[in-house]
Amino acid sequence: MIRIGVDFGGTKIEAAALDAEGRFQARVRAASPGSYEASLETVRDLIAEAEREAGVSDASIGLGIPGSPSPVSGMIRNANTTHLNGKPLQADIERVLGRPVRIANDANCLALSEATDGAGADSHVVFGVIIGTGCGSGIAVGRQVLAGHNGIAGEWGHTPLPWPRPDELPGPGCFCGRLNCLENWISGPGFARAHGTGEDAQAIVAAALRGEPRAVVSLDDYIDRLARGLAVIADIVDPDVIVLAGGMSNVEPLYPRLPAAIESYTFSDANTTPVRKAVHGDSSGVRGAAWLWPLEPGG
Repeated sequence: MIRIGVDFGGTKIEAAALDAEGRFQARVRAASPGSYEASLETVRDLIAEAEREAGVSDASIGLGIPGSPSPVSGMIRNANTTHLNGKPLQADIERVLGRPVRIANDANCLALSEATDGAGADSHVVFGVIIGTGCGSGIAVGRQVLAGHNGIAGEWGHTPLPWPRPDELPGPGCFCGRLNCLENWISGPGFARAHGTGEDAQAIVAAALRGEPRAVVSLDDYIDRLARGLAVIADIVDPDVIVLAGGMSNVEPLYPRLPAAIESYTFSDANTTPVRKAVHGDSSGVRGAAWLWPLEPGG
């Protein structure tokens, strides 16, 4: 059985065919065309090429997107690939392909991928975090996406920074219209904004690892803010594992330091939840989209 996952990114669209063991049988990508109708055609063509390379014609199709379909209208909302918003993507993709598809938020696809055969494969509840140009998260329970009643489970980046210090208030404005959203502190650009020198996140981290005092303070603050956000998740969801992906997940000091920092904020005498780097990295989105279809027929 071959599954095809499609990762609908802002700059590229990727399709990959996976066999039952999760091995890539084909992997193709194209630049995102930047318009809705052209994107439908690109997805159709990429799937056709992935099927040709994998030697199949009836693969299941899962689509990971930077947003989610409304359970009320079916229209896409909250996508930073803005030409998707307000569009009936599932209906249109199914019309173009002539078969059913499953759609999930890209952070949910990350969580599902890592829960299936990645950093959370030994865990029942996986909280997956993407900390890159933005901030998103997803939850997988029993190797299934937890989308929530309104389809917004995991919109962690648009919750406020917990326990803000006086110097963190009122906080930066967010494109969602609110102040002090977590995304504007723990994304790569948020980290750079808080540092305030105009350098990007990678340069600031490198300076911190060299021991430059201002950068060291900024990295300490970043880890503390990320820990505060994750402590709220620990108190509410209490996941078995937290998995990090995205550009900021490559900051190696996060892994030895975050568990104790999270524990200091949780409402518990102990917090032993491990924090792990995503095994599949940038491939987690496309893999998770493929895994939206289970192994069992009719699932």
